[in-house]
Amino acid sequence: MVGLKVRAMEEVVLRLKELLFPSIADIAVLSVDVNIEIVRVEAQCTTVGAACPGCGTWSTRVHSSFLRSPADAPSAGRGVLLQLRVRRFRCRSTMCARRTFVGQKPGLTRRYGQRTERLRSTLAAVGLALAGRAGARLASVLGVSISRSTVLRLVDALPEPEIPPRE
Repeated sequence: MVGLKVRAMEEVVLRLKELLFPSIADIAVLSVDVNIEIVRVEAQCTTVGAACPGCGTWSTRVHSSFLRSPADAPSAGRGVLLQLRVRRFRCRSTMCARRTFVGQKPGLTRRYGQRTERLRSTLAAVGLALAGRAGARLASVLGVSISRSTVLRLVDALPEPEIPPRE
């Protein structure tokens, strides 16, 4: 009986991971807590190592770990709070100026980012369509609190579109 419950919980956690992080590997969902206003998701990175952003040397030596709480896109009218445990690694190269670095998850977080890539791209699309104040108002309707200046900064950070050559 206990084995059936454990397998059922493992299936639920696997489905939650597929739902919440469809294209991101090396993430383990630890728990999900749903209340009236917020969905709180606890997850951790399960990567064995990471490449140093300073010198590119691969490291598996874990220095420490800590919690990051990037905002994520709302789900079913509820805000999503992601509590992600990430690891800080030691750089193995003695010539590198960096001693430690954090292993980033492409597609989920970026360095110093306060939002997930999913929320960032959604807000940038809103900003491209509506710009500052109107974009902030629409984001508020969608359940994301953001200022007009931040909407414009997200649009400004987008790469320039490539212009096809004239023939």
